[in-house]
Amino acid sequence: MTIDVRAVDSLDDPELEPYRTMRWQAEHRQRRIFVAEGEKVVRRLLESGWAVVSLLLPEKWWREYEPLVRRRRPAPRVFTAEKAVLERLTGFSMYQGVLAVGRVPEPEPLETWLGRWPRPRFLAAIEGLSNAENVGVVVRNCGAFGVHGLVVGETCASAYLRRAVRSSMGVIFRQPVLEVQSLVEAIGQLRRQGIRCLGAHPHADDRLLSATDLTGDSCLVFGSEGEGLSGPVQTACDGLVSVPMAAGIDSLNVASASAVFFYEARRQREWAA
Repeated sequence: MTIDVRAVDSLDDPELEPYRTMRWQAEHRQRRIFVAEGEKVVRRLLESGWAVVSLLLPEKWWREYEPLVRRRRPAPRVFTAEKAVLERLTGFSMYQGVLAVGRVPEPEPLETWLGRWPRPRFLAAIEGLSNAENVGVVVRNCGAFGVHGLVVGETCASAYLRRAVRSSMGVIFRQPVLEVQSLVEAIGQLRRQGIRCLGAHPHADDRLLSATDLTGDSCLVFGSEGEGLSGPVQTACDGLVSVPMAAGIDSLNVASASAVFFYEARRQREWAA
């Protein structure tokens, strides 16, 4: 199979537009594409079943990836340039200079999405996370602790932003994620499906995480870095749960809190099994 490999010294080629517009996240979202950055992340993208449009990388990395690209049908376009040239063209400082453009999977109805897993389902949801890196770390935590699927609310940064994809370390390519138009409505749908939705809240002193049964169908809901869960989302949940902390500490970063909650749920489920 012949692969189209071209050396570039500018991003004027229309096929290179996504690399030139990496800060134009709304446009990427409308086109349902994303930029993957970093050697491991791009490798995991190539190893996944996700569609890959193109690669932009130094020649030495192309030689590393060539066997993976040759397995793909159709093969993505490959553009090469030295790292210093790539940093000048994109305006980003990059550790390895390895980039790829992939396609975001088509969205599914929530009911169809839930049908992927047998009971007891183990889900998570996030609201209001403006920091894409935090979104990516939550995705990575989901993969680490066996969360079946992550629901991303309408006020969150997209899980497919470049920084989110990078922070997930490519876990996004195998961790089911569903971006919804209304998290409150999605929680209502989950509850009608018999899934108990519990909000993480630093001051839910009447219900501690260690005393909460998470062995059944559950969805753990996490709020923004600064404000936590909004009032409507708190009301939509079945209840709120907290982690006891030392005096003087108000709350945990959402990425840290999700890891604590996911670990406890996984511990209970393995013990119950």
